[in-house]
Amino acid sequence: MDKDPWTDSDPQPGDFDEFLATIDRRDRRLVEENEGNAQAKLTRVVRVSGEDAARLDELAAKRGQEPGEVVGELVREA
Repeated sequence: MDKDPWTDSDPQPGDFDEFLATIDRRDRRLVEENEGNAQAKLTRVVRVSGEDAARLDELAAKRGQEPGEVVGELVREA
């Protein structure tokens, strides 16, 4: 099965070359090429409220963690 660079967790140089070649020349100014940054991090805000928030707080307290740490573990284990 071919890998899909749009969903691959580790896209490689050249993965999008075929797509970029299809972009109209007038729109090329919208494309920026750079080396990237292996140290870059993405922050995602997750909103939890009501009973779910209470359960998350309880779970975090039982584990001796902050709620964000519990969510991070759950995502990594999924």
